[in-house]
Amino acid sequence: MKTTYASLIKYLREEHALSQEAVAKEIAMSRASYIAVEKGTKELSLREAEAVTKFFGITIDELLRSIVPNHEKYVQMMLSFLRSAKTRNVTLKKTKLAKLLYLADFSWYYTQKKSMSGVSYRKTEFGPVSDAFFRLLEEMEQGGVLNVKQVFRDEYHMYELEETRTSGKSPLSLLTKKEQAHLLKVWKQWEKASTAEVVKFTSEQLPTKESLLGQTIDYDLILKEEPHAVF
Repeated sequence: MKTTYASLIKYLREEHALSQEAVAKEIAMSRASYIAVEKGTKELSLREAEAVTKFFGITIDELLRSIVPNHEKYVQMMLSFLRSAKTRNVTLKKTKLAKLLYLADFSWYYTQKKSMSGVSYRKTEFGPVSDAFFRLLEEMEQGGVLNVKQVFRDEYHMYELEETRTSGKSPLSLLTKKEQAHLLKVWKQWEKASTAEVVKFTSEQLPTKESLLGQTIDYDLILKEEPHAVF
């Protein structure tokens, strides 16, 4: 019987652009044993599991839950917010988009007990952000899906995002009607808020406050939050 975490470990290795040999060396396993772990034919010992989670920056609980992110769906969540912004004739800032995605995923988990996208979020100096966010934005820009404009204001600079005309014709087929309705609800709650206000709100939520800087945020922490403070 294949182990539940084999696909997650393989995903994490590929996400970090590492070879099987490199990971095996870091966690003190033979290459053959590590390959067997990725194939799902070898169980991790407690020591090996602790080494794997420490190396990839995840918790034992996340390893056991073994949720493999759906990046295509995560991209469609981005596009949903961008399209909502366009209907209001506003341009969405990169940082605000990152926080809206976090709010959507964690508030969805609050009611559905699962993440909408499956991506992990990490606590940074500027609040929670998905590990995949910046890489996917770059890929979307290079692929002609996004236009990214750098704007300078006083001593600060920010990035404004807009979906390209060609991309705007593509359907959000991976999102159910219920999920799209939830994304729209999050958007309406925060569309008039400044980026700073959204950053402040997400930084003061329990999941972020109870996580260490640089640590992956445990989705289950949102379940401790009061309903009015979820989004």
